[in-house]
Amino acid sequence: MIFGLSRDCCKTVRLRKIAPSPVAFAGIGVLASAIATAIATANPAAAQDAAAFYAGQTIRMIIGYPTGGSNDIYARIVAQHIGRHIPGSPRVIAVNMPGAGSMLAANHLYAVAPRDGSVIASVSQGIPLQGKLNYPEARYEAGKFNWLGRMAQSTSVTMVWHTAKARTFEDALRSEITLSATGAGSTVTIYPQVMNELLKTRFKLIMGYKGSGEAMLAMQRGEVEGHSTTWEAVKAVHPDWLPQGQMRVLVQHAIHRHSELPDVPTSVELARDPDARAVMRVIMGANEVGKSYFTAPGVPAERVAALRRAFDATMKDLAFVEAVKKIRGEVGALTGEEVQALIGELDTLPQTLFDRVKSIYNER
Repeated sequence: MIFGLSRDCCKTVRLRKIAPSPVAFAGIGVLASAIATAIATANPAAAQDAAAFYAGQTIRMIIGYPTGGSNDIYARIVAQHIGRHIPGSPRVIAVNMPGAGSMLAANHLYAVAPRDGSVIASVSQGIPLQGKLNYPEARYEAGKFNWLGRMAQSTSVTMVWHTAKARTFEDALRSEITLSATGAGSTVTIYPQVMNELLKTRFKLIMGYKGSGEAMLAMQRGEVEGHSTTWEAVKAVHPDWLPQGQMRVLVQHAIHRHSELPDVPTSVELARDPDARAVMRVIMGANEVGKSYFTAPGVPAERVAALRRAFDATMKDLAFVEAVKKIRGEVGALTGEEVQALIGELDTLPQTLFDRVKSIYNER
């Protein structure tokens, strides 16, 4: 899950080329063949079968987050627009199912939801890695989901309110900084803990907040000094905070610096030890999965194909793109075939590296 995807203007809707990271992985070459196979096997009869199923159907968009956050907002925009691109033009409704860092929603799609293509889900980008690491809460195999596509890459940040004493990342090495946090399985919680382990920061997590919206409010109120969440969440809900100096970003969690945060270091580059940096790249590589969508295992191939092509069309839909711009969001699309291959690369991690990642996660 370690890729160097292009970081040029993310607001373009063209698909990004995927290049391998310095850590060698197998399976990258399957992308072209997978996409070619999907196109070659598409046929009018399959489209007619999908249209017959979806006509008059209601698709549920399961959102593994509380209402109001950026992931919820993004998923609702997808739900609003994707239906008209699916054969048969089904109705799409959004249903929130928060819990266990969105693993509750992933478990539902894996074991409970109908396997007929009538349910789509949006969950944390950490879901594939957490499943592979055998989290006790994770009762799914991410590679068996039918991935439909990625709307946008994700960048997370650790920030503090302007009244906090900390001004730079180095301050987190010297003094304890309290951060509001949600569930144990969320990247909101995991990323600061990983920094404590690998970078020797002194973040103290105050757990139990119901989503990043509530956690950011706690930061505003002075209950804590800061919070970790996605950069998209900050921009979507509080776009004025950074320009007005209301908050400071200490570090960003991604393989490459976000174009809007050119002076903020990444947690990967802050790892000076080569082994620690390799582990950090695996963990932060989850952000390449970003805001991806999938349906349950076992869905008929023609319906998976129909949903994937509908997702692709949605990413290019001018009304959809305009809706994303209104929330200061980004579209950096990948096809379902590309996301499926990206997640499959977890199986190719060198065992020694994977064992180290697992030990870090188990210390959370």
